[in-house]
Amino acid sequence: QSGVAHLVVADRQTAFTEVEHVLSFLPDNVNEIATPTLTTDSIDRLTPEAGALIPETPTGAYDVKAVIRSIADDGYLLELRERWAPNIVTGLITIGAQSVGVVANQPMNLAGTLDIPASQKAARFVAFCDAFNIPILTLVDTPGFYPGKDLEWRGMIRHGAQLVFAYGRATVPRVCVILRKSYGGAYIVMDSKEMGNDICLAWPTAELAVMGAGQAAAILQRRATPEERQEFERDYVERLLNPYVAAERGYVDSVIDPAESRREIAAALAMLSDKREKLQQRKHDNTPL
Repeated sequence: QSGVAHLVVADRQTAFTEVEHVLSFLPDNVNEIATPTLTTDSIDRLTPEAGALIPETPTGAYDVKAVIRSIADDGYLLELRERWAPNIVTGLITIGAQSVGVVANQPMNLAGTLDIPASQKAARFVAFCDAFNIPILTLVDTPGFYPGKDLEWRGMIRHGAQLVFAYGRATVPRVCVILRKSYGGAYIVMDSKEMGNDICLAWPTAELAVMGAGQAAAILQRRATPEERQEFERDYVERLLNPYVAAERGYVDSVIDPAESRREIAAALAMLSDKREKLQQRKHDNTPL
């Protein structure tokens, strides 16, 4: 629970097996890609079960690991640091036999909000993937940063900046899929276009905004009647809480059917396979430690 251990296993032999699994995802060096794995899972396999996981209510919880497994080859996810900061999931999968690192908000824990441990966990994993030339897939469903003065006093902004820094510095192919909520500062942090994202996809259920309709009504319609608040919320949802407005303004590249998620992600990664980006030479980075 301290985040020191990436994997916890029952015995020594299982530990050796898990080490082999981890190494199978890594290339020989940073200038190579990992050796393709053997799989019979078609790139064109549809994933209707992925979209079916999203609850009808905006506050409903679901297990994002099921979404990840629906996209991954043979449904296999090697999750790292599972017991630490469970409100964000980090792990390794393959898509089309190629290694991919996944960062995903977990709505089943703290509603998928970002707190200090989650920011550190995700930042470390993004840096790991970038160091080993592993493309990064980010699945977004977060209402924002976890609120509270305790976190503020402990440096939430500074630790959140570590995740911003990790994404901003990563030169590997980066694909983002917005599943549902993407609010406020957390939208920026979770591999947005502002952070240099290569391709951003969104499900029709995606909501990109400063805040949700209820929060906006509570702030902007404090003196309104209940009927006026309801009308404000309906208008807010229709005009702003949909991915098409973001797509019109260039923040989303394509709104996709959840059933075609695997195919679309694979196509995006294939398009980015020859991406080569070099950082400007400097003595060292000014990391927000």
